[in-house]
Amino acid sequence: MIEPGILDILRRSGPITGSQFVELARAEVLPLWRLCRRSPHIRRVLVGRRFLRLDRAVEGYARLSPSIRREFLTYTVLGLEEQEDALTRIADEQRRAISGISHEKTNLAREIAVSVFSEVGDGEALAERVCFIIAGDITYDMAHRVPRPEKSTGEMVRGSDLDIIVVAEDDLPADAIKALDNTIFNKKHYLLVHPEYREEIDYIVKDLRRIREQMAFDTFEAMVACKIMDEGQLLYGSRSVFQTVKSLLAKHDIPARLKRLESQAVAERERAERSLLAPEEGISAEQYNHLFFTQEEGEEIY
Repeated sequence: MIEPGILDILRRSGPITGSQFVELARAEVLPLWRLCRRSPHIRRVLVGRRFLRLDRAVEGYARLSPSIRREFLTYTVLGLEEQEDALTRIADEQRRAISGISHEKTNLAREIAVSVFSEVGDGEALAERVCFIIAGDITYDMAHRVPRPEKSTGEMVRGSDLDIIVVAEDDLPADAIKALDNTIFNKKHYLLVHPEYREEIDYIVKDLRRIREQMAFDTFEAMVACKIMDEGQLLYGSRSVFQTVKSLLAKHDIPARLKRLESQAVAERERAERSLLAPEEGISAEQYNHLFFTQEEGEEIY
């Protein structure tokens, strides 16, 4: 890949996102990312943030999200030095667009929660004993609409899923929990197949007893559960139950544990970027793919 030709694309197009750059350059993502990082003539503005994600495929489980590839394609605006004003303007527009997607997905998730309570028994009484918590990309104002296949069906969905944790008081009857689960599952199917939505709900229903068990933070599944609850925000329902969850996290020092994992992930990201920018002699780019993007992203469409 020759730098002058790449710079000509930016001169003609003005500041663009990484995914737009890949399309115009008709280039593979990794070589273009390398060129942009190495060139003194290309300016980059990140329009998102990095946050901790736990991944069983990573040693120590801790990695940063978005991946290097996703960050470049979706959350990076590129331009030339003489395009600084336009670069700032377009980056601001991208930030507003990403924030807008996050708010739209949050509102949809809240509508789903409200409709679930309206369909399950005495909704008002249930809402005093159950809370819906939203987690994931949305809580970091980082939701996107990059098409991707839903894991179980292969159906294409529109970007970030709706991560929802439903927490019930310990003594909520089993039939009420089952009714909640069945109703949410039906909503999940509807949103997945309806052409107007094509959204994925990733949810779990559990009681406070199960959450107290997960505070042990001693298995990968428990660590993920704690991480999701730590980042989670009250979507709808009982504020008392929600505050109990947050109090349990604080009592068991979960936020501090997650901060240590995040520091580990930051160090790993720095190492990965150094390796990608200065690959060892005789090692092909394909051998660095695990540093550049996650396994799930290999099936994403850009």
